[in-house]
Amino acid sequence: MPASLSDRPPALPSSSPAPDPEPAIWSRNFRRYFTARSAGLLSWAMLPVAVSAGLLSAGHGLDTAGYAMAFLVAPFAGLVLFGGVLADRFTARRMMIIADLANLTAHVLLAVLFWHGVDRLWQLYALLAVAGTANALFQPGASSTVPLVARDVQGANGVLRTSEALTGLGGPALAGVLVGFGSTGWVMALSALAYATSAACLFALRLGRVPAPPAGHSFRHDLAVGWREFRSRSWLWSVILVWMVYAVLAWGPQLSLAAGIVVPEHGPAAFGLVNCALGAGTVAGGLLAIRYKPRRPLAAGAVAMFAYPLYPLAVLLHAPVWVLAAAQVLVGTGIGVWGVMWSTAVQTQVPGEVLNRVHAYEVAGSVGLYPLGSALAGPAAHAFGTPQVLAAGVLVAALTPLALLLTRPVRTLPRVPDRPAP
Repeated sequence: MPASLSDRPPALPSSSPAPDPEPAIWSRNFRRYFTARSAGLLSWAMLPVAVSAGLLSAGHGLDTAGYAMAFLVAPFAGLVLFGGVLADRFTARRMMIIADLANLTAHVLLAVLFWHGVDRLWQLYALLAVAGTANALFQPGASSTVPLVARDVQGANGVLRTSEALTGLGGPALAGVLVGFGSTGWVMALSALAYATSAACLFALRLGRVPAPPAGHSFRHDLAVGWREFRSRSWLWSVILVWMVYAVLAWGPQLSLAAGIVVPEHGPAAFGLVNCALGAGTVAGGLLAIRYKPRRPLAAGAVAMFAYPLYPLAVLLHAPVWVLAAAQVLVGTGIGVWGVMWSTAVQTQVPGEVLNRVHAYEVAGSVGLYPLGSALAGPAAHAFGTPQVLAAGVLVAALTPLALLLTRPVRTLPRVPDRPAP
């Protein structure tokens, strides 16, 4: 139905210059979101190192540090599905601001706790559980907000992936330096400031109308709709099924198994350098994915994942450190490209009114089995030998992209064009 004359915007005079189009990536909204996301990622990267190092420095044992990480990670894995429903019901922006404020409160109290000494461990565990729960509420909206703040969704995901890699490299190092000066409490204070910055930037976002599900349905109904939408997309659940096998047999066990070979041969410093090379490669992959826009994004991402077996294969062959580092750079590049292609596919192929719930199911499926693979690495190595388990991981890592490419809905999924400039 044509708009009435009163609905049409007034024509610009012929002498007036045309308004500049909104930037494809670096719009005002995206700059605010980028600042919020980078601040939150930095805090999340610092937390495990600060807590573990702070506890060990204070005389607590490894078991205490392990329990602390369990209280941090378990609520995230268990509640992210509920976070998806709440984000669709109350908008992702509101839930992310609430999550940031909860994290701000938890980190202020953690700072006070470490400054005065962790005498009652239940207080530490409770605050870490609050932080994990807050991240479960934040994560679904972190994905669905990207299409609302940038026209070039893939380019925006490339920028965010680069930021994630840089904060993943810098956060633990910064936390380690601060804890080395004897102040885990100051790490928590810095994290609290970062979450305050994130909340302020998210509050300043101007998103206009946000897709939302129909009102009046129960929580269980909304959860079931999310599952139905997830299950109806064969390319989506096919990738998650492949990724679950990959997480248990290749991704999960690799860190500890590689450490068991690399550290005795080359020392812990070399092992740290090799893992830094992974972060550098992920930065390169994120930067590459900003410009590289294939017609079949998941197929291109799967091809990039053929780099993954290079590092565990180099470990098995007892390669020198420079070869291990070079392999990790290639692995990180492949992971960076795949991650951007996958995030963009989910964000552009799934309708906005169910995106938070579908993303929550995706996160639960793809990440949820990583701890299981990590936990089984030790028993499997004792039963079969470290080289044998690592070799099985190499095989699974090589078959993973092959399985993705042989799955027709994954291989043929087309790229959604960028939104035109207003």
